[in-house]
Amino acid sequence: MMGDSNAGQKFTASENIRHFLISNAVPIIFIGLSAAAIPLSGFSAGYLVQEMLTRLARNSFLVLSLLIPIMAGMGLNFGMVLGAMAGQIGLILVTDWSVVGIPGMILAAIISMPIAALLGLICGKVLNMAKGREMVTSYILGFFINGVYQFVVLYLFGMRGILSVPFTGTEIRIPITNPQLVLSRGYGIRNAINLTGIRRVLDNAFPFSMHLNIGGGTSTINIPAGTFILIAAFCVFIVWFRRTKLGQDMRAIGQDMAIADSSGIAVERTRIIAIVISTMLAAFGQIIFLQNIGTMNTYNSHEQTGMFSIAALLIGGATVSKASIANVFIGVTLFHLMFVVSPMAGKELIGQAQLGEYFRVFVSYGIIAVSLVLHAWKRMQERERARRGLRGEG
Repeated sequence: MMGDSNAGQKFTASENIRHFLISNAVPIIFIGLSAAAIPLSGFSAGYLVQEMLTRLARNSFLVLSLLIPIMAGMGLNFGMVLGAMAGQIGLILVTDWSVVGIPGMILAAIISMPIAALLGLICGKVLNMAKGREMVTSYILGFFINGVYQFVVLYLFGMRGILSVPFTGTEIRIPITNPQLVLSRGYGIRNAINLTGIRRVLDNAFPFSMHLNIGGGTSTINIPAGTFILIAAFCVFIVWFRRTKLGQDMRAIGQDMAIADSSGIAVERTRIIAIVISTMLAAFGQIIFLQNIGTMNTYNSHEQTGMFSIAALLIGGATVSKASIANVFIGVTLFHLMFVVSPMAGKELIGQAQLGEYFRVFVSYGIIAVSLVLHAWKRMQERERARRGLRGEG
């Protein structure tokens, strides 16, 4: 024990600083980019604070749903888009039934939960057959289920069915009677749906605003307290869940699957449970996201859910194997701060706001690739650091 303690003290201050910079390279880069872009954008401090609070409320629940699969050693769950599709099906149905307000959100969640659980079960079983390749497998599975989702909403939803059951003369359809939702041909959901019935009902459930003196002026900041209360409750749930037997089993699997299996933990069953929970949480997160937006793109709203959520988590300093609640909020803030300021910063730099739009695409895809490379490099550095510590080298 004494040898290990002394080994931990052998590293110089410069090596410790270097280790810190390597471990937090991505958030440090984005803090630097934000510091450069904010003055160029010309936005007031009050406006930026309001935007960040709104986007934190809008996106945090979705990003938090990624933590449980990471804890179980399954990496970044690109399959969370399956849950987002389930949430959108719930929203389509409650909009057709004209259920509004908080009851509409609750009903949409109730409808989406069993669908998300079924999709999560399928995803979990597939990922168990692709151990070590979970991320790319869940990414491709998202494309497959997206095809099924689009077939359902484009051909089975409507006032009349298009899929006939052979030899019976009956049609398979999910009745949607609201003509504002259905295409003129009688089946298929319109591309854009107005969610006026539930628009910001959770955000405005507990109205709260405050006046702040920021940047030499007074700004009124509206805080979506209802959403933040729900997010805070979810954070408490995650902290509690980690201490449960199931949570401890997931952490053991994440550290070493073979040792967990030899210890009597049902590895495959536990991994499936992690994906099912994540998918169900993503369904509710998508409902929260869309109630804040107020409109839904039936065929595209879910497509970037996984990409943007994973990019935000990685920007917050998380890795494929380790993520915390703090990483979620840091990442969402930095990621969406760049989303807000980059168009205007691009316009100021070269006279074209379109540069900022290109930068958004570059960030969302590029940061995932960069983070995966850095993660592999950091693992190599940490192994070398551990070897040097055991040898007692300075």
